[in-house]
Amino acid sequence: MEIKENTVVSIEYTLTGDDGQIIDTSEGREPLVYLHGHGNIIPGLEQAMEGKTVGDELAVSVQPEDAYGPYREELIQDVPRSAFDGVDKVEPGMSFRAESSAGPMTVTVREVGDETVKVDGNHMLAGQNLNFKVEIKDVREATEAEQSEGAVAG
Repeated sequence: MEIKENTVVSIEYTLTGDDGQIIDTSEGREPLVYLHGHGNIIPGLEQAMEGKTVGDELAVSVQPEDAYGPYREELIQDVPRSAFDGVDKVEPGMSFRAESSAGPMTVTVREVGDETVKVDGNHMLAGQNLNFKVEIKDVREATEAEQSEGAVAG
């Protein structure tokens, strides 16, 4: 069966940056299972998988525009330290949910000062080329429930 919209796809993958360093992998874990055509994986990888079948192996380089977008300097802001009232210790690398004019977003703490905290609203992989090695392990038709939910059941 070919991968197309409303198929449930199971893949083993390794994701590396342009420097060859592994960013993420399914090695040693269960394969990644997703519902194709519903935006459950980055667009560039989903497009590359279209029409593939069980046993296919592919290497895909996804540009930022088809992944997590370009790195945007305007998403770095200094916020008052008081925005973190109730948090015992704020440290670089911590992530928080924040409300923005565009809705909820995740921000990562970059620097902590006496009066302000520098946060970054970019996804940690924004602006990066993402290189995938993928092996397709299984493809099946999605159930009606999965299709209406837009995600794989269970």
